[in-house]
Amino acid sequence: MDYIDYYKTLDVTKAATEAEIKKAYRKLARKYHPDLNPNDKEAEKKFKEINEANEVLSNPENRKKYDKYGKDWKHADEFEKARYDPNQQQQQYSRQQSGQDFSGFGGDFSGSDFSEFFNSMYGSGRSSRSQSKYRGQDFNAELQLDLASAYTTHKQSLTVNGKNIRITIPAGVENGQVIKIPGHGGAGVNGGPNGDLYITFSISNNSDFKREGNNLYSNVDLDLYTAILGGEISIKTFDGKVKIKVPAETQTGTKVKLKGKGFPVYKKENQFGDLYVTYNLKIPTKLSEKEKELFAELSKLRNHEQ
Repeated sequence: MDYIDYYKTLDVTKAATEAEIKKAYRKLARKYHPDLNPNDKEAEKKFKEINEANEVLSNPENRKKYDKYGKDWKHADEFEKARYDPNQQQQQYSRQQSGQDFSGFGGDFSGSDFSEFFNSMYGSGRSSRSQSKYRGQDFNAELQLDLASAYTTHKQSLTVNGKNIRITIPAGVENGQVIKIPGHGGAGVNGGPNGDLYITFSISNNSDFKREGNNLYSNVDLDLYTAILGGEISIKTFDGKVKIKVPAETQTGTKVKLKGKGFPVYKKENQFGDLYVTYNLKIPTKLSEKEKELFAELSKLRNHEQ
């Protein structure tokens, strides 16, 4: 397995904070997402590399192991066990006496600390192998949803590695968000634990709303008469229509906030963002002769008063 510099993949330094890693991941995931780069194999490959790097660096424990053991970070627990296991050290001493030594692998551990473990991983002139337990491979999958589906908690079935699994998708999941399904990755070796399944959500938006985090944004046409005189109008929200009052002399571009009418907050029951509505003044067309006369009178009256 070749060494992959996950920090370089996410374009961050080794000293990057969790917030900086999260920000870098989201930026790159959006840039290389398959939906934005159809039929682009390089972008698809880059997208997978970005997700792999994020899986490791976004988990503090995994990141610590990666920083210490590099490409072998998944076997960190076995390394540590072998380092402090007197039986392992005694077996290594016996091997050194018979001319077999595993020094020279590099890193911050020596061959005397690892005998049977390295023998089981890399092989030797002997045919016997240790029965060490190894964790299974992690799997990655992409699940496509529309915005309406992401608005409510629901269940979905998907097939991963030939197996059907049914998962619950919490309301409020975001585009590009990755969730972990423990134990649904590859099978472990020698009785080791299964790997995990990481699902990346790709959310399309065919609605009249723009989503930013938990908030929604929409534009609403406002007729001239209501804008001038005020009145009551119906506003479309994601879960139905609501009536709101429009003050007299409302200007085009005016923004109104409807508290709690935005998108559900992920895994926060009964918590929602807000809906921001922008009014666009709609000028009437196909005026009758009488309407034109009245507007002309209003214009004269307005100019006379000024």
